[in-house]
Amino acid sequence: MFVTALRPENEIYSYLPIPTAPSLENFAIALQQIPAVRMLINTFAFALGSTMASLLTAVLAAYALTRWRFFGAKLAYAIIALTWLVPFQVVMIPNYVLVSRLGLIDTITALVLPNMMSAFAVMMLVQSMRSFPAEVVEAARMDGASDWRILWRVIVPNLRAPLAALAILLFVSAWNEYFWPLLLTRSPETSVIQSGIQMFISDQGNRWGPLMAVSSIACLPVLAIYIVLQRQVIDSFVQAGLR
Repeated sequence: MFVTALRPENEIYSYLPIPTAPSLENFAIALQQIPAVRMLINTFAFALGSTMASLLTAVLAAYALTRWRFFGAKLAYAIIALTWLVPFQVVMIPNYVLVSRLGLIDTITALVLPNMMSAFAVMMLVQSMRSFPAEVVEAARMDGASDWRILWRVIVPNLRAPLAALAILLFVSAWNEYFWPLLLTRSPETSVIQSGIQMFISDQGNRWGPLMAVSSIACLPVLAIYIVLQRQVIDSFVQAGLR
């Protein structure tokens, strides 16, 4: 992808692994024809908002399901797990009608709203909190700590690794979302980078050079976030394997 983005137009289909005359022309064309920077900002806001909201709701739901004893807890968990099996395309139209009646069409808020809760995130954190030592929670409770303080001062700081891994998965999932932003946005200035990539595909032919240039730009933020959180992600997978 990066190599093709650096190829001039007359070498796009070359079999050579390295372009003979590397050029940034495709990046310049892509930035001129679509508002790529604005789309990246929109995509980042959408992905970050969805990730933070999903993490918050998942932490609260997982704590309630694992530390509180109430009637219907198992049924509530089963219903949440079942919603994970429902494809997003099934609820896409009802969600569209809802955000349309709220007057949120063509806004970042409309993109984030249906993604504020993730069944996968709840299930993953429920498993992590179930394996958290109950003695530590009881000791904090005996010291007079409330549920709110136990959650944010005791449990969450010790779940940094699974939270970081989950955050990356949620962020990448939202970053790669295509159909939902395509349904809601009306102009390139309010759209996301995935829609921008699609603009170089047409019935007259695909413009592979600018397409690969935009795709390369779209990969960089996700790659940077993974590098920053790489240690926590590896720790999370190692701990999951040890269990």
